[in-house]
Amino acid sequence: MPGWERAMRTVGGILMIAYGLMAMSGTTSGYLIAATGAVAIATGFFGFCPMCAMVGRRLPSP
Repeated sequence: MPGWERAMRTVGGILMIAYGLMAMSGTTSGYLIAATGAVAIATGFFGFCPMCAMVGRRLPSP
């Protein structure tokens, strides 16, 4: 996964967690958005996306 995509997933995940826990606090939807943000951060941190692997996304080697 390219560096820019990893950074965007991490930033997007942080924003999703903040929105889910602050703007929609105490709701099931808020917790689901926050959990999705946590998954986005994990995929950005590790550089591996299980969904990309499932659909066969292959990036050129550097």
